[in-house]
Amino acid sequence: MGPNLSIVHDAKKFLWDGCFYATREEVSAVERDYQKNNFEVCVAEEEGKFLLYSRRVVKEVVVTAQ
Repeated sequence: MGPNLSIVHDAKKFLWDGCFYATREEVSAVERDYQKNNFEVCVAEEEGKFLLYSRRVVKEVVVTAQ
């Protein structure tokens, strides 16, 4: 059985990015990139591999009239 596609952490739902990271340094670099793009991130370790889960809250919805 593979990793969970989503997790709930602090009552917030996070989605897995689909990649396995071998080291903490590797996942930390990707984590910083996500944070620069206004994502919340959560890192989990499973069977010696690191998994990155992310979420982004929509702060503004633009509606266009036709």
